[in-house]
Amino acid sequence: MISLLDVYHVLAATIPLYFAMILAYVSLKWWKLFSADQCSGINKFVAKFSIPLLSFSVISANNPYQMDLKLILADGLQKLLAFLLLVILAKISSRGHTDWVITGLSLSTLPNTLIVGIPLLRAMYGNKASALLSQIVVMQSLVWYNLLLFLFEFRAAETASETPPLEVTGELEAPQEAQPKAVGEEAKARTLRKMNTKLILMTVGRKLVRNPNTHATLIGLIWAVISFRWRVKLPLIVNNSISILSDGGLGMAMFSLGLFMASQPSIIACGTRKAALAMGIKFLVGPALMVVSSYAIGLKSILFKVAIVQAALPQGIVPFVFAKEYNVHPDILSTGVIFGMLIALPIALAYYFLLGL
Repeated sequence: MISLLDVYHVLAATIPLYFAMILAYVSLKWWKLFSADQCSGINKFVAKFSIPLLSFSVISANNPYQMDLKLILADGLQKLLAFLLLVILAKISSRGHTDWVITGLSLSTLPNTLIVGIPLLRAMYGNKASALLSQIVVMQSLVWYNLLLFLFEFRAAETASETPPLEVTGELEAPQEAQPKAVGEEAKARTLRKMNTKLILMTVGRKLVRNPNTHATLIGLIWAVISFRWRVKLPLIVNNSISILSDGGLGMAMFSLGLFMASQPSIIACGTRKAALAMGIKFLVGPALMVVSSYAIGLKSILFKVAIVQAALPQGIVPFVFAKEYNVHPDILSTGVIFGMLIALPIALAYYFLLGL
């Protein structure tokens, strides 16, 4: 049973994040300490340095030889189902499908488990639950954040290449002249689309190779395999050099969120309707998809409960940082973070009691 001390531990983990956010909000809204370029620079610092080093720390500290495969499969299936559902809805919708997929995937499947979830799940189901939750955090950092980065980069490259280069169009003109006009135009269009897709994927690949988060997650996984296989640790100098930046990663991310809030005309930057939709996706759709995934994989007992409760945790801050960096609906994701953490505890407790019936 959860005690008042357990609630205090959750609040002790959450309130400092709001302190960083409020400090940033006041610094920009009232004190005018930062320019727009400086705010952008702070967010870039978080995206390029703090988050990659935080990802390395999380991944490298996890024992890859003791992962619970059923839980990992259920978590992966939930995200896959969410991705497919969002793609279908985006195809039906008249709006940009990539934006919808990115935003919906961030809202429904990427919880802020590192700060709020671990003390909360430990209070609910013991130390084993917090260890299981750490494994989900690792897969989130290793796989799903990189998938988000791929989608962000793909969107950016797709927008930039809507008009094919003139030299490419010119090169295709001559071979098509000998064909009937209708067939030639159709063939040229198919060829252009094929070349355009190839160009987009090459552009995305080059950018991901240069992205620090890609390097950090890969190196973190390699070091975890080595470290837990041969029982070796990072030298203290290296470890402290990494932790001095990674430890402040979430705080700096919340600071960036506060700056973004202060730059908007309203705290609910996306409007009340979209805010309500975001909360519904996060706290209803995400857990519902996890129920389906858990039954499909065969999770039982504590594993099943941990999977459901972690899916009902608040929106993660990292997707907001990426959304701000690539300018893909940061208003919706910022609202998800701000209000998600405020209502996270009562909602998680509601799922906890429902699962205990």
